Amino acid sequence: MMLTEVAKVPDALLPVQAVKDHLRLGTGFSSDGMQDGLLAGYLRAALAAIEGRTGKALLTRSFIFRVDRWRSRTVAQSLPIAPVVAVNSVVTLDGFGGGGPIDPLKWRFVPDMSRPRIEGLGGLPTIPEGGCAEIHFDAGFGAAWSDVPPDLAQAVVLLSAEYYEQRHSGGDQGNTLPLPVRALIERWRTVRVLGGGSA
Repeated sequence: MMLTEVAKVPDALLPVQAVKDHLRLGTGFSSDGMQDGLLAGYLRAALAAIEGRTGKALLTRSFIFRVDRWRSRTVAQSLPIAPVVAVNSVVTLDGFGGGGPIDPLKWRFVPDMSRPRIEGLGGLPTIPEGGCAEIHFDAGFGAAWSDVPPDLAQAVVLLSAEYYEQRHSGGDQGNTLPLPVRALIERWRTVRVLGGGSA
């Protein structure tokens, strides 16, 4: 299984000003704009961390999810990130790159905030030996930062500010999120059951 982001979030959509405002409150952070690129990098890192911990795409963009076998005996396939706005196509490919889209009348999209999925209507087609299936979909809360739920947006701002402030520490904090960030994202985390084996 592999999830690929088709295009990265444009810098213009990142809340650089919110991070600058947060940093300025306690440190007298400069407002000359010279560090905007650095802050954008930390924002991207924080965005990736929060999305990874919650299984939620904060800003809407396109993804491709590739599998070499269906998750649930050709009945359903869950998607690894939510909220899914639309499933654009489901494609099967053989080991030589041949294949094509599955008829949309043979599957349906089932929205869910934790485990969105596609379900086969009569069963999903067999994936060719040595081949794969690709699910092309759009996911996210919206196209603008104002569409992101406030607690998740604040978590990204806090975490990116933390990354900025700790940039010379040598990474001594490991991969543990700061407590305020963990508290903000807790209700959004997807509970995994059966070792992730559920559909």
